[in-house]
Amino acid sequence: MKTYLECLPCFVQQTLDAVSMVTDDHGLRMRIMRRALQFLGDFPDDEPPPPMAARIHRLIREQTGCADPYRQVKDDANAHAHALVPRMRLLVRNSDDPFETALRIAIAGNIMDWGARRHLKPDEQLVERTIEQTLAAPVRGLPVPKFRRRVESARRVLYLADNAGEIVFDGLFIPFLPCADVTLAVKGGPIINDATLEDAAQAGLPEGLRVVSTGSAIPGTVLEDCSEEFRALFATADLVIAKGQANYETLSDAAAPVCFLLKAKCPVIARDIGCTVGETLLLDGAGAPRHA
Repeated sequence: MKTYLECLPCFVQQTLDAVSMVTDDHGLRMRIMRRALQFLGDFPDDEPPPPMAARIHRLIREQTGCADPYRQVKDDANAHAHALVPRMRLLVRNSDDPFETALRIAIAGNIMDWGARRHLKPDEQLVERTIEQTLAAPVRGLPVPKFRRRVESARRVLYLADNAGEIVFDGLFIPFLPCADVTLAVKGGPIINDATLEDAAQAGLPEGLRVVSTGSAIPGTVLEDCSEEFRALFATADLVIAKGQANYETLSDAAAPVCFLLKAKCPVIARDIGCTVGETLLLDGAGAPRHA
């Protein structure tokens, strides 16, 4: 997905939000904002937005000396998600279709996105309401039975996590992936509230699940910035399950068997997809098979 004009003020607001979290030094805030505005002036609009987000957040970390500005946000998100897990397990266990229920809960967890929903604190109440709505609402895009067949036929699955907190709900869905070779990938370093290896360790993921780093601290998945190990996993996967908007932004045109699981939270991305904000999405990527 390319960068749209409306993405630029969002970058500015995200910069302001992030610097306000880590410093009250007005002069430092102004210097960071001026530099970020210079970045935006040079940014090619044929690239997706995440590389610019990574550049701005790297600037913030370097200028403030704060290695992980969203660490407390991520810890809180993980705690909120864990508080809901017992109820979610019951919902899955008592469901007529545990696969689809766990899938919908995993998609609903994508609401825990500090970059896209900075004015709505992703607390337990918001997440629980979103899960209730997602369980009742239609899923837009790929029919769930077709996705289920694709999952059942895959021998090697690569699951791209998105946010802290959300990754806890991914752990409820991953056991329904029947193949033995499942790898979960998280970010290679702090970027907004995206899940890292530290968050994966807190998430209560299924025992024995292979967890790797992408080697990249860019939102989404920019393959040329990822490690050789991760690129090999991506290239050999029969199915890539990609969570969240940033993965859609960076992989929607990839010639790979990708399925996107996300909530539409941004009007620009919703317009690019052809949906409305708030919809529950299960989408084929450009390289997904057109049969089955």
